[in-house]
Amino acid sequence: MKFDKENLSYILGLKLKKARTEKGLSLKDLAESTNLSVSYLSEIEKGKKYPKPEKLISIAEALDIPFETLVSPKVDSDLNPLQEVMDSAIFRDFPFKLFGISYRNILDLITKAPQKASAFLKTFVEISQIYDVRVEHFFFAALRSYQKMNMNYFPELEKSAEKFIKENNWKVTAKIEMSRYKDTLESTYGYEVIEDPLNRYPQLYNFRSLYVNSNTPKLLVNKKLLPSQKAFIFAKEIGYRYLGLSRQTETSDKMNIDSFDQVLNNFKASYFAGALLINKKLLKEDLKLFFNQPRWSGQRFLSIMKKYDATPEMFIYRFGHLIYHLFGIGEFHYLRFNNKAGTNKFNLVKELNMSPVLAPHSIGLNEHYCRRWLSIGLLNQLAEKKKQISAKSALVDVQRAKFIETNAEFFAISLARPLVLSPNTNSSMIIGFLMNDKFKKKVKFWNDPAIKNTHINETCERCGLSEKECSERVAQPILYEQHKFQKSREEALAELIKELK
Repeated sequence: MKFDKENLSYILGLKLKKARTEKGLSLKDLAESTNLSVSYLSEIEKGKKYPKPEKLISIAEALDIPFETLVSPKVDSDLNPLQEVMDSAIFRDFPFKLFGISYRNILDLITKAPQKASAFLKTFVEISQIYDVRVEHFFFAALRSYQKMNMNYFPELEKSAEKFIKENNWKVTAKIEMSRYKDTLESTYGYEVIEDPLNRYPQLYNFRSLYVNSNTPKLLVNKKLLPSQKAFIFAKEIGYRYLGLSRQTETSDKMNIDSFDQVLNNFKASYFAGALLINKKLLKEDLKLFFNQPRWSGQRFLSIMKKYDATPEMFIYRFGHLIYHLFGIGEFHYLRFNNKAGTNKFNLVKELNMSPVLAPHSIGLNEHYCRRWLSIGLLNQLAEKKKQISAKSALVDVQRAKFIETNAEFFAISLARPLVLSPNTNSSMIIGFLMNDKFKKKVKFWNDPAIKNTHINETCERCGLSEKECSERVAQPILYEQHKFQKSREEALAELIKELK
């Protein structure tokens, strides 16, 4: 256990309250025996005070327990879960303050009903262990919740980007000028930028960048990246410096994540970079004209993306930041899949659900995502066309998709392309908008008759469509059948009880 002052205070408070109640003493009774005030003893029991030794000796004598037992950090067996909770990195490092809750609030809950609260929190920890949910999973889940709370738009970061541009007298243009970000990093922040293909270390071939903290900060950037990708890395590094963010990671890869601050600061620096590279006002005008078109045009969508020299990831990333703030469209989900060309395995590597409808997620790692999803369809197309398509090219398509179980309908736009650093792997991004009145009012081409309508589900294992109804099925509906059988049992049981009454 991490025996810091706060934990020791809470352990003492719990032990004091337990010993006092077992003796049948009120706080007033104990106050009279120790010459300490009721309010002071109450503060101790709440874990807010840790008395001096002489006062602890007086309390131990009044309760007729050894002094060593009272002050020992060890707790009785019925409170053992408390130790596990207090020692858990999940609870110790989780960003409760982000949601208006403090670690103290959690411990306050335990002091009010220690056995019940400890059992509940221990269950939470056990679930994470059983399903191999690591601490970083909680961090990223917290970040997604933080994004949802703010509708994925952060005005303070937008203003910081605008301020930076003004301070540097940069002309606002759509075209990304990689050199000015690199030059700023070197001249203003004293970086040494090294472009290297990383061929010397095969294990690091797909690393985008590496930061080395030294007297002269060094930033190693993979030479194989596209100019716009390098610009994003440079802009992100500027974001760390300009925003005064501490960095606790050296690589662009999600290795060695051990704190939420690391995850949050990475997000802030990335958001800042997106705001620098793709100007909000310029993009607003382009999207406004695009949404006012009566027919969907994939080429027009790609031309907007090309105008900003953006990769599909960068463009959809920025698109998701601004869509609610600029157009009031806030109910959407964003998914990113990777697929090794020629295989039937699709990995969901990034997700953000801003809609009230449960969207596909990565919890069911051993299940097969619905092959009717547009993004998976594009990945299959890309695998077939890969010999005729360059790494810089992208496929784009659109789909109206209705979930079979909920009837919730989404307007999905998807982009797919090969990864620059992993040419045998393709990646697809999809942003799906809930087709409500707000969306239909803003996007004129929502009912374009040329757009295909498709019924979808989460995974094959959860889908009740037969093989005749769905030729794309790649796994049996095991979970659907289990749920169906359980429901029939419940109905039969209810009918039997009704007959016997």
